[in-house]
Amino acid sequence: MGPLEGVRVIELAGLAPVPYAGMILADFGADVVRVDRAPAGEPTFDASRDSLGRGKRSVGVNLKDPQGVELLLRLLEGADVVIEPFRPGVMEKLGLGPDVVLARNPAIIYARLTGWGQQGSFAPMAGHDINYIALSGALSLFGRKGEKPIPPVNLIGDFAGGGMLCAMGIAMALFERTRSGEGQVIDAAMVDGAAHLSSFIFGFRGAGMWSDERGTNMLDTGAPFYDTYETADGRYMSVGAIEPQFYAALVEGLGFTADDAPKQWDQATWSQTAATFTEAFKSKSRAEWTAIFDGTDACVAPVLGLGEVAEHPHNAERNSFVKSVGGYTFPQAAPRLSRTPGRAVDTAPLPCADTDSVFEQLGLSSDEIASLKAGNVIG
Repeated sequence: MGPLEGVRVIELAGLAPVPYAGMILADFGADVVRVDRAPAGEPTFDASRDSLGRGKRSVGVNLKDPQGVELLLRLLEGADVVIEPFRPGVMEKLGLGPDVVLARNPAIIYARLTGWGQQGSFAPMAGHDINYIALSGALSLFGRKGEKPIPPVNLIGDFAGGGMLCAMGIAMALFERTRSGEGQVIDAAMVDGAAHLSSFIFGFRGAGMWSDERGTNMLDTGAPFYDTYETADGRYMSVGAIEPQFYAALVEGLGFTADDAPKQWDQATWSQTAATFTEAFKSKSRAEWTAIFDGTDACVAPVLGLGEVAEHPHNAERNSFVKSVGGYTFPQAAPRLSRTPGRAVDTAPLPCADTDSVFEQLGLSSDEIASLKAGNVIG
């Protein structure tokens, strides 16, 4: 039994961040019902690719119809959590704002996950991960010296600063509710979350240990002992040998003696050291370097592609990847709890697939459900 067994979550359908937050909750046992738009025709969505929908159910509700709004409110009356992905004011216009919902269910956790947040001059504007992490300062950290910032896919804003921190906020609010008995509203903004993830770097900068010039610092490829290097077969190794004893193991593995090894903290020679390491790593294949550094404290590991990770012995031993939705390989639920672990199930719903069963549980008769379908109130 998962730690969130018995927690009922209503997730209003949206793009990556909200589905990811809902997936985390579902992985750990929550009953997550996704509310999709009531379709006008047959659904065309391929559920076999919906990895973020794993473990959830789906209903279709027309929220432009007052009857649909009332049905959702009835669902929320019996829910513990609602997660919504819309711009500020949209839920209020629908008649589903926090004041209305909390009046019907004072114990509900009302999570609002947006890019810019509920207040601020940017709040009404559209945006994507790259924009949110740009305003947070996080985007300025990624890239090499003298080059433009490189977006780290959409992991920092959408998933880490957005979905993951939203799920954490929900867990904290649920815990607080065990003491107060009251629900509350969560304003989860990706711009806030991305900045929060950068707290360590803000601290370094405040202490004078971090330069605003990208690619010149210890952790942003400025240091030759914290970087990636191409191998003879066109693949890459990662190097993170910060501590002196780890650096010693690195240079030993690369074939240097104590006398001819580049000095670690001589920043004036870092560019030359990087060139020396580059040449050394190109002398052998990724597999050869992996074998050389295996079992050492050099902090060197191969850079694996997504198609390789499940087969690596370490990941295989930990069962870190499983066959999930559609039979594809996906990461296992994380983190790992000893007594009540999460589970990455292999099913995800077609949009609206569970409409009948969910509303039957709500107490609607088959005739009522059929009438609502005929009126395009539910799908």
